[in-house]
Amino acid sequence: MGSSAYEEVECTTIDGIAIRGWLFAVPGPAPAIVMSHGFNCVKEMTLPDVAEWFQRRGYNVLLYDARSVGASGGVPRNQPDLLQMAEDVSDIVTFVSNLKCVDPQRILLWGMSFGGTVSGCAAAVDHRPRALIMVCPLFSFVRPDRRRATFARLIQDRVSQLGGNEPLSLPPFNSNGENLAGFGGAGGPGGLEAYNLMRAAAGRGHPGFRDRITFQTFYKLALARPRELLDMIDERMAVMVVVPELDDISSPEEQRAAFEKLSTPRKRLHIARGKGHLSVVTGEGSEELLEAMDDFFREALRDDAG
Repeated sequence: MGSSAYEEVECTTIDGIAIRGWLFAVPGPAPAIVMSHGFNCVKEMTLPDVAEWFQRRGYNVLLYDARSVGASGGVPRNQPDLLQMAEDVSDIVTFVSNLKCVDPQRILLWGMSFGGTVSGCAAAVDHRPRALIMVCPLFSFVRPDRRRATFARLIQDRVSQLGGNEPLSLPPFNSNGENLAGFGGAGGPGGLEAYNLMRAAAGRGHPGFRDRITFQTFYKLALARPRELLDMIDERMAVMVVVPELDDISSPEEQRAAFEKLSTPRKRLHIARGKGHLSVVTGEGSEELLEAMDDFFREALRDDAG
């Protein structure tokens, strides 16, 4: 990817946090995609190629680092908070809508993995975007058999912080592919895939990447109920859910159930055959998937114009 494909931009959330990202701009006014990344990922990982692909198709794309991650502001660092991040998406939409290259009536949301869930939660309340694509979204975070032990440790950490100690943190996945709450395919092939992704990111030295999250991240995740929020997505919004057939990190059955829960008649389910969670937008078959996403966005915008 050539560095001339994007420019660095910054916007501010309602509570004063700086969200920093890369704007892949096109001559406008043109549609704009707000692109949200996976759990604890930084903008340099995987998605710049996807953003540049959409840019070549005539879309503006804002690929950003989530609050407390990478180049963006927010403390404690590396504390992904699904519901707070969904609110931040609304503020990012406002920023993008005011760019000269953007048609504010043609804002689109695109998110992968945790970012797909964030985008869906944002769309539940913010009905300005015209269409939403959720790629392999995550919906379960604290396994029932892990609740007692996990919650006890979360409360211990909170008590410790009130005593003046620093927030505790830990890697999202250990070398066995496990984590505290048992989410994201923990203990199985998916957990090992996620561990290797994080280690590869650390090895590449991506700016601002940190292979740790706070303990309190799991408190935030425990309180999130994204599937319930999907009920509030406006019936006028076009929604596409991309489910990798071989997903070991987010249950394909849960993803399909979330799709069925959507009340909008303008919904489309796409099964990515032979694809896993982390390979869905790369490698063999990715071009066809991106073409399908492009067709979906164009159809959504065309229907709105009609």
